[in-house]
Amino acid sequence: MTRTRARGLSLGVLIAGAVAVLTGLGGASAKPRPHPGQPLGSVAGGSVAAGSPAAGAPASPNDGPFAVGIRTLRFVDRSRTVRFPGQAPSPRTLVTVIRYPAVGPSGAVDLPGAAPARAAGRFPLVIFGHGFAVTPGPYARLLQAWARAGFVVAAPIFPLGNAYAPGGPNESDIVNQPRDMSFVISQMLALDRGRYGLFSHLIARGQIAVSGQSDGGVTALAAAYDRFYLDRRVRAAVILSGAELPGDGFTFPAPSPPLLATQGTADTTNRPANTYNFWGAAPRPKFLLKLIGAQHLPPYTIQEPQLGIVERVTVAFLDHYLKGTPRSLRAMSSAGNARGLAALTADP
Repeated sequence: MTRTRARGLSLGVLIAGAVAVLTGLGGASAKPRPHPGQPLGSVAGGSVAAGSPAAGAPASPNDGPFAVGIRTLRFVDRSRTVRFPGQAPSPRTLVTVIRYPAVGPSGAVDLPGAAPARAAGRFPLVIFGHGFAVTPGPYARLLQAWARAGFVVAAPIFPLGNAYAPGGPNESDIVNQPRDMSFVISQMLALDRGRYGLFSHLIARGQIAVSGQSDGGVTALAAAYDRFYLDRRVRAAVILSGAELPGDGFTFPAPSPPLLATQGTADTTNRPANTYNFWGAAPRPKFLLKLIGAQHLPPYTIQEPQLGIVERVTVAFLDHYLKGTPRSLRAMSSAGNARGLAALTADP
């Protein structure tokens, strides 16, 4: 499980409580919500229909499999602060684990600092948010699968939501995490613009997705669809057992990115209704993957064959909506419908 919770309490209920006591806990320095008319990442010069596959600059025509390079970078957001117990406020720092398609034979081992596979072209960017009281580490196999399939995957460690936060994890900081995702997008694009460096000219700048599991799914959902946190650079969202942040922000402003939601039917941490509710409210195109009998964290980390199903369905979804790969929706349907294990509802 992503964290230990009292039986019978849903993820949404606990997040609501955490948000309500944010100022009393003193754990985070939260910025006021922006005006709904001021979404992040608005691009001058016109907009691109978010629901169309492969909108924006061309991505790599090569779907791999690639070797997987790995690099950890520290991004410092000096426009926002974080307060750890017993310490003065400090700039908000996001240690970010980045996996990317690399030169060499494909394998199951990350290659630190390996040369990127630039000869294959530019690659879409996926920002992944971990669950509460963990780190990106448990999700390594899933993130590797995405990088192996031809995506740059950046997974920030949330300052107060991770397992090793000074003074212990503090879930009230979840209200700051959507901005963390947007900041990491900006930092990755800045690295792409550089003349030199590992990530120079590697990213397909118009093809960006957000994803996350549990509280990370809450975070990604807000970045993609909550008008208070909306980042218009996001072209697709993959929400793994997540829920809505409390409030009235979820109006799914148009144009709304394509959505893939996944949910274990036996999940007692994030009750299935949390996922079904936001999925039902979302506009098309949208997809719902039900993992039959699965719980909260295992199908995204270690449980087989569920993890393999999640890998194949998410890769096919990202292939279609970020790369425009032919027949990817057919592959998605094939992987997502497994008797007794998974069922995929499609509304493309």
